[in-house]
Amino acid sequence: MDTRPVVVAVDGSDHSLRALEWAIPTARRLDAELVIAHVLPDHTQLWVARRAALGPGPELNDPVTDRVRAALSGRDRLPSVRFDSLEGEVADALHGLAAGARMLVMGSRGRGGFASLLLGSNSLAVATRAPCPVVVVPRLARTGEDERSNGRVVLGLNLADTVDDVVEFAFEEAGSRGVPLQVLSAYPAPPPAALMVAGEFPPGRLDVDQYEPTEGDERREQADRLRPFQERFPGVEVDAVIAPADAAGHLVDASASAALIVVGRHRRRLKPGSLLMGSVAHAVLHHAECPVAVVPVRDND
Repeated sequence: MDTRPVVVAVDGSDHSLRALEWAIPTARRLDAELVIAHVLPDHTQLWVARRAALGPGPELNDPVTDRVRAALSGRDRLPSVRFDSLEGEVADALHGLAAGARMLVMGSRGRGGFASLLLGSNSLAVATRAPCPVVVVPRLARTGEDERSNGRVVLGLNLADTVDDVVEFAFEEAGSRGVPLQVLSAYPAPPPAALMVAGEFPPGRLDVDQYEPTEGDERREQADRLRPFQERFPGVEVDAVIAPADAAGHLVDASASAALIVVGRHRRRLKPGSLLMGSVAHAVLHHAECPVAVVPVRDND
């Protein structure tokens, strides 16, 4: 039995409260404890440090935690809830808490930053580095009880790069929700004919074979990859889709009617200890209309 909690990060912003509304039924569905985490702002952390230096004193009055407690007061069917006030830089503090979490849920943006940004810097930093799956909930995403009756889970499956942990997470989410799982894999498409006519791809430099549609081969490889998971999760209805090019675009389009998009976090090392999120996950996080789960690759180095 998985006893790890579902962690949701709140800062009092509408974005984070939207994430909380998504996390509540998720924790209940998974029969998991819900940890509501708030990283104290810098001025509050300074006050805490000074207060501690003076010896015993009054407990911290955290307005964000108080607001969340008030919002949850009197609500029925809440999962087991624990509040956790954290100190330190936001991404680092949440990274430590995520080490023992089943998943970490965040809003797409917090209180700071530019209002025009679709994805805040803290959300991107946590999704890039956290050791557990991170679910980023856009401001307009469906949340609460309506998630049970709206849409499917969609998995972006790169047949060359996506690891089994990502596929397993998607099957588990679809199974626990009782919804179909759509698996979308993209294959290379040939360049537009207009570019070839314009001389952008001279015959001597164009390897036509690499652009030949390989849908049949991709479909067989996808079926082989999914077969063991379908045997483990026989109750999950699978809709396997093969599409040409632009994996991120297909996933963003699917997000308009999906309950959850699942993508892997492909790690490319720039230098020791440096990690970079894959371009598809990055694009989907910025543009998806539904919650996006970014599942990390286990680092066995």
